[in-house]
Amino acid sequence: MSTLDSAIDPSAAGYVANRAALLDRLAELDAALDRARAGGGDTYVARHHARGKMLPRERIELLVDADSPFLELSPVAAYGTDFPVGASVVTGIGVVEGVECLIVANDPTVRGGAVNPWSLAKTRRAGEIALANRLPMVNLVESAGADLPTQAEIFIPGGRVFRDLTRLSAAGIPTVSVVFGNATAGGAYVPGMSDHVIMIRDRSQVYLAGPPLVKMAIGEVTDDESLGGAAMHAGTSGLADYLAEDERDGIRLARQCVRRLNWRKQGPPPRTPVPQPPKYDPEELLGITSADLKVPFDPREVLARVLDGSEFDEFKPAYGGALVTGWGELHGYPVGVLANARGVLFSEEAQKAAQFIQLANAADTPLIFLQNTTGYMVGTEYEQRGIIKHGALMINAVSNSTVPHLTVNLGASYGAGNYGMCGRAYEPRFLFTWPNAKSAVMGPAQLAGVLSIVARQAAAARGRDYDEESDAAMRMMVEQQIESQSGALFLSGRLYDDGVIDPRDTRTVLGLCLSAIHNGPVKGADGFGVFRM
Repeated sequence: MSTLDSAIDPSAAGYVANRAALLDRLAELDAALDRARAGGGDTYVARHHARGKMLPRERIELLVDADSPFLELSPVAAYGTDFPVGASVVTGIGVVEGVECLIVANDPTVRGGAVNPWSLAKTRRAGEIALANRLPMVNLVESAGADLPTQAEIFIPGGRVFRDLTRLSAAGIPTVSVVFGNATAGGAYVPGMSDHVIMIRDRSQVYLAGPPLVKMAIGEVTDDESLGGAAMHAGTSGLADYLAEDERDGIRLARQCVRRLNWRKQGPPPRTPVPQPPKYDPEELLGITSADLKVPFDPREVLARVLDGSEFDEFKPAYGGALVTGWGELHGYPVGVLANARGVLFSEEAQKAAQFIQLANAADTPLIFLQNTTGYMVGTEYEQRGIIKHGALMINAVSNSTVPHLTVNLGASYGAGNYGMCGRAYEPRFLFTWPNAKSAVMGPAQLAGVLSIVARQAAAARGRDYDEESDAAMRMMVEQQIESQSGALFLSGRLYDDGVIDPRDTRTVLGLCLSAIHNGPVKGADGFGVFRM
């Protein structure tokens, strides 16, 4: 393979400014992550510990293999909403007895682990990842059921969580539930629809309706243990397969269940068992992307700090230069890469991308999309040359490609360029964002300018004078709104990605995802439909 060279000068003024700007964004990310880890706050955390219970991340730490990584997903879900950051549930991928598992853990310090609209969306996304990548799912359950004030938003779509559990089982993907406390109403169906169920003596309480509701509904007076206690479910109802003595024993039994799955990956192993690290320091990733997203950067500098040995065989290097395409390996896994070199995509880039995606599918090779695009080129010349049909060619290829896709937004992801570079709507297996990145229909200034032009033309059509002062105020308001709503934390809070990551962790995160992906088969598409030529 060809080895990438680097022209980065860490002492250059531009590099220093870029690094400082990105560190500011990382500080904002760290603050949001701290709020997510705080759960319901010190008072509720202390009360939970005083009851002899562990927090969700403490349970996960005991569940996964010692010194193994845990890739937390959507950690700032619900950021910028009325719900606590993190959405009262922790999800991620961890290794249990050597098996990569999708783990979901309710946070009972936030309204008893009740399910709100954002925790529902986050849990459903976890189920999608488990099914797409053939990952056994382990649920660490302690949930009061639906958050009643928001039941109108969660009751009807919430049924899909239970449906998805049964579909995992039907697909031969095992599901395990450990119940640490209450699993009420809808929460009861998580263990009810799991393949393996563990309950904890004198702790687990699983029922469709608690004693007060039972009394109101049918007049029966009962107690928690008789109605839904762990011993009852282990010896009478049969809902519990294993009866644990305490939380640690419950986690031990969960690890035992996973160990006995006889789990085997269906995808090929890494081609290079002991891959070479990149030649260049990943610390330098902090200064590569421009603080001003309108200023392009060379994505080869990123690839030189992400790919094994900084080796990269570029495809069509002299054609469609605004898009870099080529082959490399990441943690030993072969990958194809599409990376925006200059923001705008022209017809040449779109055609180059479509051919490259076809080649990757013919070779059963996963694709990595590194986004930094303002979209497809506009204007009379480019419309006449066929930018629409060429953009459609690229989007068709992305849409119908069946090899796994991994997407990282490094800077800008605007307009239809977001679609062509495999944005969320095109279902990449995983999508991550750098903290400086933005995504919207178009940039804030451009969007405000379009609205101004439309309003100005409307005033002229009615024969009215245009209020320039109001126009300036409108443009400022729109720019501020789009600026805030296109930021990485805002979008991640709404689960439009699987997490905002430190650029220095990009190689590790992608490596963990590639390993998880290979639990299932990696197979290219047999056809792409009709391409408009």
